[in-house]
Amino acid sequence: MPTERRRAPRYPFIARAEIIDEKENARTSSRVSDLSQHGCYVEMSNPFPEGTSVVIEIYTETEFLEAHGTVARIEPRRGMGLTFDEMPSSFAGILSKWVEQANARSVV
Repeated sequence: MPTERRRAPRYPFIARAEIIDEKENARTSSRVSDLSQHGCYVEMSNPFPEGTSVVIEIYTETEFLEAHGTVARIEPRRGMGLTFDEMPSSFAGILSKWVEQANARSVV
């Protein structure tokens, strides 16, 4: 079993996502399945290699955020875990709100 390396707990969170490989300028549509203050898990059949620098855009019904990140780990044919590297403060506020809401839903 792999060692847990996350800095914060992740919570179930479903949202549409667009991921852009910054080097290759390749854009992929996907789905976020969990979220934390420092990263997320993205479901996709062909994940980018570990260490890839990406921009992720996450969309809910009413809001979106954009962040630079790095692929931290992959699960072939399933998805990839991303860590957020930098995010404007306006988007950081949205992320905090989403994490709080997801945490509250997971306690119920």
